Amino acid sequence: MNKVEWTLPGTVLSVDADRPQAAEEVFSSLFLAGGLVLSQVTQVTGLEPYIIQNWVRRGFLAPPKQRKYTRRQLSRILMINALKSTLSIEQICKLLSYINGALDDEGDDTIDDTELYGAFVLVAGSVQKHGLTSESEMNRLIADGLKDYKESIPGAKERIEQALRIMITAWRAAQLQTKAQSMMNAL
Repeated sequence: MNKVEWTLPGTVLSVDADRPQAAEEVFSSLFLAGGLVLSQVTQVTGLEPYIIQNWVRRGFLAPPKQRKYTRRQLSRILMINALKSTLSIEQICKLLSYINGALDDEGDDTIDDTELYGAFVLVAGSVQKHGLTSESEMNRLIADGLKDYKESIPGAKERIEQALRIMITAWRAAQLQTKAQSMMNAL
């Protein structure tokens, strides 16, 4: 059987699409020694250091502690990076604020960014592998991605589900745009 690789959203890392736990294994191994320094974050994301530093300066994520980024901060960076080709940075911030309040304050979050990114990857992986056939199928995939989520305030899960629908739609739109460009280039 052929191994199918796909690139994790917001990263330059490829994993086996037939192994849903592959993403978790990759990220767990990255953080075995603690946080990541900026150069490691740039290697994972393909972003220039000044972009990440600008996002911190503009309050899109909490600043690193002792120059190290936590897994939670990396997850935020990966989500922004995955969505920035189809949504403006202001729209991405509005979306993330919709579920987590102030972006530079992790204390008011209704879902940890690591958990949100994990659900995003789980749904995106299914969409990548099987395609998306209906809205009800996307809703089922999102429910599966959030099955372990414990709602901290009433209505939080519904808001997170809506945000995930937007995230997956934007991510998929970026993939389709890239495919269309490739097809145009082949003419």
